[in-house]
Formats: sequence, C-alpha cells, structure tokens
Amino acid sequence: MKRTVQRSKKTRDEWLYELRNAYEGGASIRSLVATTGRSYGSIHSMLVAAGTTMRSRGGPNHTSRSARV
Repeated sequence: MKRTVQRSKKTRDEWLYELRNAYEGGASIRSLVATTGRSYGSIHSMLVAAGTTMRSRGGPNHTSRSARV
C-alpha cells in the first residue's frame, strides 16, 4: 500500500509567510524540509519567491577561506 503525505490546506501565501519568518528567524532550509515534508528545491524556491534574503552557505560557524591560516 502506498503512503501519501497529507498536505496542509494552507494557501501559498500562508506558506510563503511562515517559511520566510522561520528562515529569517534562524531555521535552516533542511529543518524546514523536515518539518514540512516538502523537497529542498521547493522550500528554496518558495523562500526566493517570498523575497527572502538568503544566507550564505555553511551556517553560522562558516569561516571564509581568507580567514584560514
């Protein structure tokens, strides 16, 4: 028997608002994937569509190459 992920009945605008607030509040795209059941690509696309300022890769402890000795 095939299991289907049940989608919420939220509107797209509600999803965009909630995802943007969570991401700008510090949530990672991967954590949003885990909590929503949607793909990484769809979450990323929705964040971009919501006008979210995306963080650079590597998370909060990422150091640039020039800072390494």
